[in-house]
Amino acid sequence: MPKYRIAILPGDGVGVDVVAATLPLLKKLGLDAEYVYGDIGWEFWCKEGNALPDRTIKLLKETDACLFGAITSKPKEDASRELAPALQGKGLSYFSPIVRLRQEFDLYSNMRPCKAYPGNPLNYRDGIDLVIFRENTEGMYAGVEWHPLPPPVRQALELHPKMKAFKSTPDEDLALSTRIMTRKGCERIVRAAFEFARSHKRRSVTIVEKPNVLRETGGLMLDVSRGVAREFPDVAFNEANVDAMCMWLVKNPQDYDVLVAENLFGDIISDLGAQLVGGLGFASAGNIGAKYGVFEPTHGSAPKYTGQDKVNPIATFFAAKLMLDWLGEKDKAARLEGAAAEVIREGKVRTYDMGGKSKTSEMGRAVEAKL
Repeated sequence: MPKYRIAILPGDGVGVDVVAATLPLLKKLGLDAEYVYGDIGWEFWCKEGNALPDRTIKLLKETDACLFGAITSKPKEDASRELAPALQGKGLSYFSPIVRLRQEFDLYSNMRPCKAYPGNPLNYRDGIDLVIFRENTEGMYAGVEWHPLPPPVRQALELHPKMKAFKSTPDEDLALSTRIMTRKGCERIVRAAFEFARSHKRRSVTIVEKPNVLRETGGLMLDVSRGVAREFPDVAFNEANVDAMCMWLVKNPQDYDVLVAENLFGDIISDLGAQLVGGLGFASAGNIGAKYGVFEPTHGSAPKYTGQDKVNPIATFFAAKLMLDWLGEKDKAARLEGAAAEVIREGKVRTYDMGGKSKTSEMGRAVEAKL
């Protein structure tokens, strides 16, 4: 029996291409694994009304980890219009399958490395080496939203004096998204950041929040962060407002090491960090919980490039590297990263975003050759 069962969810659009370019690298490394494919994405929303079918959830529960490609997501009304005729008018509502995966498997930690590899023509500045920890299950992305505003919810909100400003606004003209944060959720993502910093000999952890305005939720996150920081006296602790951090990351990215933030703010700064080191074609993420991990490139499905064998697969290579690290296959992870880094440094094979003409599959074969 293979040592690992790995779920493969290519998803939509270019997700199929980048995953196809990555699997030969895992096989070349000699990973003792069985790869099992599952269904996810827009196709299944349109024909089944469920972008993450129950059979896929079952499959993931029978595997050790998951390599994920990309999915297409559209606004609520657009998604409803694209449902199969037989499913129209049945009250089905689209919900992001990757967000559901994070919540279903309690993958609370979204770890996103942002590293400037030498030779990458897209580097904003050489020497950047950040790791961002984003809380993955709570905050603004918890999915607790209403439009129009139900009367019981409105009645509860009117207990707050600030709601007086909306007293004359009709329910149908009010939309509400909540930012729900728990002490447990805050503590475990901050602790994950500090434990990573300590184990990888990183010099500092910076909490990125906005407690001067979001006083209750931001205040809780900051209070918890300060408490956890006291347990790690060997790791420097800093605090920053999210708006200022966006400016400082552009100005002095080399000053930062490990950043940690709640869901929305983590999403924003991790995309900014990705652009500093070449864009989403180089940006990988590990969605990690206590017992399971889903590893992905952070780019979307890029429908206009579907089937063109065109996009940069390096982010997916690095997602596979994160998966290998998480599985404990440290040597294979280092070999994969080193092979990709060497191809980047040489600059002989470059996809269109890097100013070249190489195909997705050609980039895969170049890295495979280095292995």
